[in-house]
Amino acid sequence: MCEFKVFLDNEEVFEGAVYAKATGSQVTVGDILGTTKKIENVKIAEVDVTTERLVLAKL
Repeated sequence: MCEFKVFLDNEEVFEGAVYAKATGSQVTVGDILGTTKKIENVKIAEVDVTTERLVLAKL
C-alpha cells in the first residue's frame, strides 16, 4: 500500500497518509488508522507516487 509523507514548506506535516481531500482552501489528510489532519489555506501542489510524497503549497 502506498502511504504518503505530506510536506508543507519543505517540512513534514503528516506521515502515512492514504487519503487526501481538497475542499476549497483546506486539505484533509488521513492515515490507515483513521487519524486525520485538516490543513488550512493550502492546495495540493504535487503528488509523487514513486517517492511517496504529497506536497502542499500555501495559498
